[in-house]
Amino acid sequence: MLRISDITYSVEGRPLLVGASATIPTGHKVGLVGRNGSGKTTLFKLIRRELVLEGGDISLPARSRIGGVAQEVPSSSTSLLDTVLQADTERAELLAESETARDPHRIAEIQNRLADIDAWSAEGRASAILKGLGFDAEAQLRPCSDFSGGWRMRVALAGVLFAQPDLLLLDEPTNYLDLEGALWLESYLAKYPHTVIIISHDRGLLNRAVQGILHLDAKKLTYWNGPYDQFARQMAEKRAVLQAEAKKQDARRAHLQSFVDRFKAKASKAVQAQSRVKMLEKMTPITPPEEAKKQVFTFPKPEELSPPIITMEGVSVGYDGPPVLKKLSLRIDQDDRIALLGRNGEGKSTLSKLLAGKLEPRDGKMVSSSKLRIGYFAQHQVDELHIDETPLQHIMRLRPAEGQPRLRARLAGFGLMADQAETVVGRLSGGQKARLSLLLATIDAPHLLILDEPTNHLDMESREALVEALTEYSGAVVLVSHDMHLLGLVADRLWLVKGGAVVPYTEDLEEYRRQLLAGDETPKEKPAVEKPKRASRDDILAMRAEVRKCEERLDKLNVMRDRLAKKLADPELYEPGRGSEAETWQKKYAEVMEGLDRAEAMWLKAQEKLETASA
Repeated sequence: MLRISDITYSVEGRPLLVGASATIPTGHKVGLVGRNGSGKTTLFKLIRRELVLEGGDISLPARSRIGGVAQEVPSSSTSLLDTVLQADTERAELLAESETARDPHRIAEIQNRLADIDAWSAEGRASAILKGLGFDAEAQLRPCSDFSGGWRMRVALAGVLFAQPDLLLLDEPTNYLDLEGALWLESYLAKYPHTVIIISHDRGLLNRAVQGILHLDAKKLTYWNGPYDQFARQMAEKRAVLQAEAKKQDARRAHLQSFVDRFKAKASKAVQAQSRVKMLEKMTPITPPEEAKKQVFTFPKPEELSPPIITMEGVSVGYDGPPVLKKLSLRIDQDDRIALLGRNGEGKSTLSKLLAGKLEPRDGKMVSSSKLRIGYFAQHQVDELHIDETPLQHIMRLRPAEGQPRLRARLAGFGLMADQAETVVGRLSGGQKARLSLLLATIDAPHLLILDEPTNHLDMESREALVEALTEYSGAVVLVSHDMHLLGLVADRLWLVKGGAVVPYTEDLEEYRRQLLAGDETPKEKPAVEKPKRASRDDILAMRAEVRKCEERLDKLNVMRDRLAKKLADPELYEPGRGSEAETWQKKYAEVMEGLDRAEAMWLKAQEKLETASA
């Protein structure tokens, strides 16, 4: 059991914790939440005794081992597998001693202890953890120095998971994971045999992998049972109750003060006035919990282009070796919201770079709208910001002709206020750097926005603000993310990248999650049979989903047709001096009508297939 008793700690004279207390039962999985800068990481350092308390006490059972991901990630010639095995120092020391021990009693003790800690299955356990975090059998035998910093962070995470400390402290563990790794970690932590405390802004992780929420707010700690959504609901209810009580108290206080002001000078009312003064002094102010500061992202609105904005026919793409993706036949319209699914290494980032124009097709035909503007955000771009320049200097380079008031307004539209605008990037938080990178990616009002892991380093409020901004955004979105909450709220189409191909995924995200945890992305193919079988319930549901998608596509094209028809009916369009503008809009109208014909044919085919299967 972890006991935090009345602790106090300050940083440079600023109190972070004052008389804070909490008790975490042994074996519980807990999410530590609070605003950025509230002291969550500092609390971890206090628990690990890397910092000295000013007051209070933090206690654990004797000989408890505390573990967390090391800041210094491994970069050596040692293989990934051996690096993880070495993380269990007791096992490594016992094995080393077993090779030199001569005393029969000591040899027996060593062997018994090795059996107790299941040392002989260690290699299999370490390999399973590495596989779950994205390393195949071949990669596990390669040296750590072969991998980039992000991948080595995964190795460091694998090491601490393998060592199984009695208290596991994880600070934003999903920041270096993809969706598959994040889902595996959720499942692993839910079954972890000891106590876990996780600092995270990943709503899915905090809803599925923890039993309670430890809230650090106003320099105090409060433990709430249940997952994050339950905690958020209870906090909202508590805030509403306290706000109502505070309002009543303010009215009561105003009434008492009014009596005192009116009658304090009258001798006949002096006693009563004095009584009310004492009542006012005894009233303890009711202060409702502060609501989280509203975060914003303000994406510029692009003009509307005729569909499609990108088409591919038989496209192959790759790097120096064989193509990573082959025979791609895809279409993107400006109203699409697409999430890319697939295991690491299958080609999600390659497809993103192809769409962004950072890779050229090797074969096939790829056609983009002539006026298409594309915004591209990837995590590595955050690391490529100029650390000795301010956000204001970054956007001045892109918009040299704009005045500072306009540039500062752009920064404020992404939550970077006056102080951050003049602060060099090297001193900004990870979330502030991500906001700046998103601003730079969207400053030209792109028709297509490609986001590769945009939520890393964003807090809970910023993630919700990003969802809101993407929902209102009038361009297409292609999204790669480990945040299933974000994917579920933003994406209305799912593409599975697997085996060199990109195909529509007809199930939902929860089914994809279930299949991943079961060890496969897609249902097994059924063996061929001579006699046709009646369609299963799942097949019927998939066909209905396809019909709905066709109907939605028809609705969107009909809306677009009506808009163009209204435009073409405007007499001003045909006035002298408008050039070939009318002809351009007529061509767009013809394209939409052709699209309607294709969509209607697809809808009829899907409807017929469903009716045949349901018969």
